[in-house]
Amino acid sequence: MAQQKPVDAALLAKGEYLARAGDCIACHTAREGKLFAGGLPMVTPFGTLYTSNITPDQQTGIGIWTSDQFFKMMHNGRFSDGGLVYPAMPFASYTKMTREDSDAIFAYLRSIPPVKKINTPHDLSFPYNNRSLIIGWRTLFFREGEYKPDPTKSADWNRGAYLVEGLGHCGMCHTAINALGGSSESQAFEGGLIPMQNWYAPSLTSNKEAGLGDWSIEEISDLLRTGVSSRGVVYGPMAEVVYNSLQYLNDDDTRAMAVYLKSLAQGTSPEKPAVPLPSAESSLLLSFGKSIYDRECAGCHGAAGLGMPPHYPPLAGNPSIQMVSAVNAIRMVLNGGYPPGTAGNPKPYGMPPFAQRLSDDEVAAVVTYIRTSWGNRGEPVSARQANELRAATLN
Repeated sequence: MAQQKPVDAALLAKGEYLARAGDCIACHTAREGKLFAGGLPMVTPFGTLYTSNITPDQQTGIGIWTSDQFFKMMHNGRFSDGGLVYPAMPFASYTKMTREDSDAIFAYLRSIPPVKKINTPHDLSFPYNNRSLIIGWRTLFFREGEYKPDPTKSADWNRGAYLVEGLGHCGMCHTAINALGGSSESQAFEGGLIPMQNWYAPSLTSNKEAGLGDWSIEEISDLLRTGVSSRGVVYGPMAEVVYNSLQYLNDDDTRAMAVYLKSLAQGTSPEKPAVPLPSAESSLLLSFGKSIYDRECAGCHGAAGLGMPPHYPPLAGNPSIQMVSAVNAIRMVLNGGYPPGTAGNPKPYGMPPFAQRLSDDEVAAVVTYIRTSWGNRGEPVSARQANELRAATLN
């Protein structure tokens, strides 16, 4: 009787770790669905895509795939039969992955329980349901190739770049997406509105937003690993990334990511001094906003916006409050939210929603007050902006 090839426990552990680093579970596991069985709807401006079953089921999953075919999909964005993968799957980032890491992830996926679940057909509008159009997208936006270390940089920097640019595919959110569903390398990590989600992914290159040039390595590492730090807290889509992926990375890797992320923001020019809001109307708005803030917010964030880190983040001097886009600040006031529950922060403190108790005018006033007080340099927001975001989908 032929003996089965022994399972390499170290390889499977490495593959599971890398699958976490790549956040595969977030897309390939539907709400209330089986692990990696796909079926998660991904709403895009072009229609709805449904993620695929990547369990080792031989009929509906990747059970008959070879490691070569898996690498071809990860590295080249092509299915086992040569078909083109829609770029909602981040192969443009995964192409930087080494063959060794791809093989480890494949070995891990082959070890999980198979699930017989037929892939749901995509529901894309014409002409985007024609896969041949992906050829044009690839010509414009896809650059195939494994990550090449920069010999002038440290080992930590290169490891961080590999994780941020490749496996972590951070640019999928933190780089603006254009009308063709692509992004420009020249605008990498400069931030942008996440299509259809109504959340703004801040710039990682500008200290005016999430640029981390003036954060310490430890502060960045804490935020990545636990979702909270003395400088800020993650909410929205980033909270899901920390929950599903980053909290499982080891200290060396989160430190390496911190080293790389901090380097992206170095050299940012200093801000001009804050300009007071003019006009009697603005003064009235700020007075109205202050009254709401004192009543609803100061208990946690303090009368001077200093907060009580790490659980109640500071608002004074907080770059996320002052970003060009006020979307996140408005949504937090309307919908509230919690940072992720992680091993490093198992009982997170959250913020209650105020949509049910504050009018659009009140939301606009308090957000304007927060964005322009204590030396903050954000622009005022309008009641119309608040109203538009009341209907935003809650993820």
